[in-house]
Amino acid sequence: MIRKILKYGDPILEKVAEAVTAFGSPELHKLVADMWDTMYAAKGVGLAAPQVGVRQRVLIIDTSVGEDESKKLVLINPEILSKEGKQVGEEGCLSIPGFREPVTRANQVEVRAQNETGETVVLTGEELLARAFQHEVDHLNGILFINHLSNLKRDMIRRKIKKLQKAGEWD
Repeated sequence: MIRKILKYGDPILEKVAEAVTAFGSPELHKLVADMWDTMYAAKGVGLAAPQVGVRQRVLIIDTSVGEDESKKLVLINPEILSKEGKQVGEEGCLSIPGFREPVTRANQVEVRAQNETGETVVLTGEELLARAFQHEVDHLNGILFINHLSNLKRDMIRRKIKKLQKAGEWD
């Protein structure tokens, strides 16, 4: 089932998500399945549970955008263990549609998380996958990609969004 993606301005997006403690439950399975449907419908690379209104530490990533099943990742209660290097690349967000800006991130990231059954997994990502790990974990911590921009850029985007809200074009 495709869920509504919350947009910038919704307070849930700026709150820290809660740890998942019940693994293998039908509710968790349904959330993850719905997140896949929602992310693919929006043509995204990653999605965090708070973006669909669920304050739980669950995220999904597929850098192949549905082209390669082996690239599908479900990370529950993820934490970044290490970051190395630096990359600058254009970033966007399903919760801030229509806006893309260059963001500096680590080029290699190691993440520890749990899978849907609660098993611990440790993954290393480089380039796009490293960027996706950092972007989605930020969501679980109530941080949006625009928080990584200069005050001037961030304020410019906020003003544009306020205009869209007044015009009824940002729900």
